Amino acid sequence: MILRDTIELDASPPDVFAFFENMDTVRYLGRHPDHKVFRWTRGRGLKVGNEFYFEEVIAGKLLKKNVVFTRIDEGAHIEFAPTFWLMRLFLPRLIFRLEKITEQRYRFIAEIYLRVGPLGARLNKREFDAVREHMRVEGSNLRSFVESHRAHAGARLDA
Repeated sequence: MILRDTIELDASPPDVFAFFENMDTVRYLGRHPDHKVFRWTRGRGLKVGNEFYFEEVIAGKLLKKNVVFTRIDEGAHIEFAPTFWLMRLFLPRLIFRLEKITEQRYRFIAEIYLRVGPLGARLNKREFDAVREHMRVEGSNLRSFVESHRAHAGARLDA
């Protein structure tokens, strides 16, 4: 099962990637009202092997996750996975990627890959619907943030 959200952005890949590069600033907490904690735990920034910890509330439950970057294709693809092997059996990877639409417009795609069968999907429908809504709000807030920063003359997200 893949939970997916897509949104179109008027922003360059470097601006979008700078947002994720500097997640320890207010950017993570400001991306969604249910985001509670973000901190780098090994390394810092978008580099394979770097790890971070985050907490967020989804469907009324506080979720705590430690994840590691497993693939970074600058300007196109960010992939990460839980550090705990047992969690990885059910949640093998999460992906953020960009697809070019026009010279100035991109499609941002967020994907959560889950290993659950039809029964698991049915039993957890409410939780998965809450995750989908959470992802929708994250995408909308990301678009607002990167587009508003891009609109300021010469403003860079990594500055």
